[in-house]
Amino acid sequence: MSIERIGTSERSSKIVKHNGVVYLSGQVGDGESLSEQAHDCLGRVDAALKEAGSSREQLLQAIVWLSDMSYFAEFNEIWNDWVPTGHAPARACGEVKMAREILKVEITVIAAID
Repeated sequence: MSIERIGTSERSSKIVKHNGVVYLSGQVGDGESLSEQAHDCLGRVDAALKEAGSSREQLLQAIVWLSDMSYFAEFNEIWNDWVPTGHAPARACGEVKMAREILKVEITVIAAID
């Protein structure tokens, strides 16, 4: 049983690969608005998936944290454009207090590896 960790610090790893599955740390994005942060965050998810040998077509699960559920409909529009048709993962979405006040969205995903 091998576990590969990428981008490891004292606290966490950016990517963990095990048994054909990739686990990503939570991703946040830059910007002022939810839209800016969500697009940047999803771009970071894309980059991490690619680095791990996966893609959004192989998503298994996504957990989305919003700083305010009033962003839910706006986020879903962005999400629906990002997820490839027929490849929607199991998903949960909830409201949390973020680590920094400016943050509006954080996403973590689990995906299969090519």
